[in-house]
Amino acid sequence: MSLSQNLPAAFVTPAIPVRSGVSVTKSQAPTSSTLTSYSSASSTHTSKHEAVAIGCGLGIYAGMQLNRRPQVQPRKAFENELGVQAPVGFWDPAGYTVDGDQELFTRRRETEIKHGRVAMLAALGYIVPEYTRFPGSLSPSQGLDFTSVPNGLAALSQVPGSGWLQIFLFLGLMETAWIPIDPSRAPGDRERCGVLGVPNGAAAMKDDALRQKKLSAELANGRLAMMAIIGMFFQDGLTGSAWGDWANYTASPFRAFENELGVQAPVGFWDPLGYTADGNLENFARRRQTELKHGRIAMLATMGYITPEITGKFSGFLSPSKGLRFEDIPNGLAAVSKVPASGWAQVIAYCAYCEVSQDQ
Repeated sequence: MSLSQNLPAAFVTPAIPVRSGVSVTKSQAPTSSTLTSYSSASSTHTSKHEAVAIGCGLGIYAGMQLNRRPQVQPRKAFENELGVQAPVGFWDPAGYTVDGDQELFTRRRETEIKHGRVAMLAALGYIVPEYTRFPGSLSPSQGLDFTSVPNGLAALSQVPGSGWLQIFLFLGLMETAWIPIDPSRAPGDRERCGVLGVPNGAAAMKDDALRQKKLSAELANGRLAMMAIIGMFFQDGLTGSAWGDWANYTASPFRAFENELGVQAPVGFWDPLGYTADGNLENFARRRQTELKHGRIAMLATMGYITPEITGKFSGFLSPSKGLRFEDIPNGLAAVSKVPASGWAQVIAYCAYCEVSQDQ
């Protein structure tokens, strides 16, 4: 049996073509000699079609076999990496690791560790000066003492330009000469560095379990510090201090609505998206009306999910003409496809009546 006999109909060798508009009668039907002649004349043409048909068939078969292979999830490649810990496990909401690229993952892990270390030092830099500061002068030529430099963002304008230059040169020296990135070492692991990457020449920990625990703690604390320092920057920028009183932010457009209904502990006036930043009372009233309406509908919808599971359903028919009883309607989203169109029309008409008959 030839391969072409096993292929689908789409790949069967084409039959003798008949020109459009020409009918073939019994007397005009091809004889065996005609078929022999046609076969001889078109053997090359037919063989080409067979080759194409066989190639297409094999290609489709190969594609089907490839699709049957289990799909590998790239994220699985990093689920056992350092930093995958409770409660979130492997957390990559932005999908940076979906390509499964180990080189990119290593670079991002190096960046995460570095940012975490900087953030931990920055957070300490906000806290420590509240209790103690270096003695002496920061800039003798300008008569600037350490004690005269304010804490937080206000210090940026007080440090002389030569001071910032020294800071950048020091960081550049550390990055390029003293503790450069070594691709042969794990991310964040630098020669001549100890805990938190501080260059003190300390030897690596001998206890592998303790080392893994400390490295995991460093990642977790660095992540927390990155969130903390951003919060400190935000609060410092608004109130003048990293833990400044909200009352100090007198320019807040939110103050127009701080005494409105719904402003309550623990979050107070909460508008993270800044909808009320324009201070427009009309817009606020419209959004409050929408919030109340959505809240009432959500409360009724939640009860609509719970009540039928506990107390049962109405007796009788939902649609007598269709023989549809209330107890025949499933609970939840499955009910959407069961309610007749006329029932939905009644629901919409009732909601519209409630909307237009009441003073808004």
